[in-house]
Amino acid sequence: MTTTINAVNFEMAKPLEDFIEKKMNRFGRHLNEDDKVEIRMSVVKPQTNLNKEVKIRIAGLFAEKTANTFEEGIDACISALEGQIERRKNG
Repeated sequence: MTTTINAVNFEMAKPLEDFIEKKMNRFGRHLNEDDKVEIRMSVVKPQTNLNKEVKIRIAGLFAEKTANTFEEGIDACISALEGQIERRKNG
C-alpha cells in the first residue's frame, strides 16, 4: 500500500502524520499491497467550526468528510470506506 498525503492551506505537524500512519496501517488489512491511498486534507474556512476537510481515495472508493479536527475527519472517512469495502465484498 502506497500512501500519498497532501496538506492544503496548513503545515502538517508530526503528531498528525503519526496518527494518519497508525490509522492507515490498521486499515491496510482491508487493502492489497499494490493499492494506492490518496489523502487530501485542507482548512476550508479558518474562522469557523467544522473547517477541516478530509478526502480519501482508495482503489476506486472515495470518502469525504468535514470535521472540527483532522483526526475526526480521518476516522469518519475510514469508517465510511470500511462500509464501502463491506458492501463491495457482500454485493
